Amino acid sequence: MVAGALAAVGLALGALRTPALAADQLTIVSWGGNYQDALAKYIFEPFSKATGIKVIQGVYAGEAAKVRAMVETNSVSWDVVDAGSNAWAMCAQGLIETIDWKKLGLDRAKFGEVGKFECGVPSQTNATIVYYGKKLTPAPTTIADLFDAKKFPGKRGLWKNPYPTLEWALIADGVSRDDVYKVLGTPQGVERALKKLDTVKNDIIWWTTGPQMTQLLASGEVIMTAAWTDNELNKQYGIMWDAAQGAFDYWVIPKGSPRIQDAYKFLAFAGSAQPQADLTRYAPYGPANKDALALVDPAVLPELPTSPEHAAVALKFDPNFWAIHGDELRQRFTAWLAK
Repeated sequence: MVAGALAAVGLALGALRTPALAADQLTIVSWGGNYQDALAKYIFEPFSKATGIKVIQGVYAGEAAKVRAMVETNSVSWDVVDAGSNAWAMCAQGLIETIDWKKLGLDRAKFGEVGKFECGVPSQTNATIVYYGKKLTPAPTTIADLFDAKKFPGKRGLWKNPYPTLEWALIADGVSRDDVYKVLGTPQGVERALKKLDTVKNDIIWWTTGPQMTQLLASGEVIMTAAWTDNELNKQYGIMWDAAQGAFDYWVIPKGSPRIQDAYKFLAFAGSAQPQADLTRYAPYGPANKDALALVDPAVLPELPTSPEHAAVALKFDPNFWAIHGDELRQRFTAWLAK
C-alpha cells in the first residue's frame, strides 16, 4: 500500500525512484504522545522505507517562537513541523515556506477549503475534547461542567494554550458557539473569559504535551481534562464532545530549511491518501485528503471528529481570528497565568 501511495504522488518522480543517500535525513517535529507514536508507525517509518530518508523525531508544544528564533538567526534545524493551527500565524509572519503544489504532485482539490492554505499541506483534523474517569458521577455533559468546581470538585487538566481555553471559558459563561469569536475579539470579551477561568484557576493542572495529558488521567491527578482525541483514551475514559474544537493540522517547512527538497518529498507522501487513511487505525483523526475516506475502516468513521453527531456540537475553530489576534491573546493569557 505504501508503494501505491507513492505511485500516486508525482513529486520529483526521478528523485523518489532513486534511493536516497545513507546520510539523508529529515528532522520532523510534532506533538509527542500516542499521536506521535501513530505518526511514526504509519507515516514516518513507511516514508523512510520508501525513500531511504531517515526521520529524526522531535517534540514541541506548538511554540511558534522557536520557529521564529531559528528563522531569524538563520539556524533552522527543523526541516518539517506539524504546525497545527499555528500554521496560519507562522505563515502570516513569513516563518514558513509557501508551498508549490506543482512540486507535490497532489491534487489540491481533494483537500477542499483547507487545501487553499498557502503555507502547508493538510494532514488531518483532530479535536480537543474532554476526557473523564468513567466512575465520575454525575458524568460531565457540557463544557460548563469543566468550569464548575462545586458540582465537580477536584483537579481538572487544561492545555496550557489560549485556545480552546478562552473559547471554552466564554461558552461556559453563556456565550453561544456562533458568537464566541465576535465576543473574544473585544477587550470586554477577553476579560470575561479570564474572569471565568479565575473561578477554577486553583483547580487546574496545566499540560503542554501529549504524554503529560495522558499521564494526568492515568495517575488520577485529574478528574477530567482537555485532551486531543486518542483511540487509547477512548477505550479507557468517558468522552464529552460538547464544544469540541476541531482543527486541521498542517505539515509545514520552516523558511531556510537546508533540506527543502527532501521536505517536499515528505509532504507529498504524508499528504497522499493511503498514509492518511492508515493513521486512522491508531488515532481517531479525520483525513484531510478526501480520497483517504474510502480507505478508512467503516467502523472507525463514527469515531472521527468529522462525524455528523460530533460536528453538530463542535466549536468551529477560526484560524484567521487567531492569526490576527493570536499574539495579543497569548500575551494576555501568559500574564494571567503569572498572576
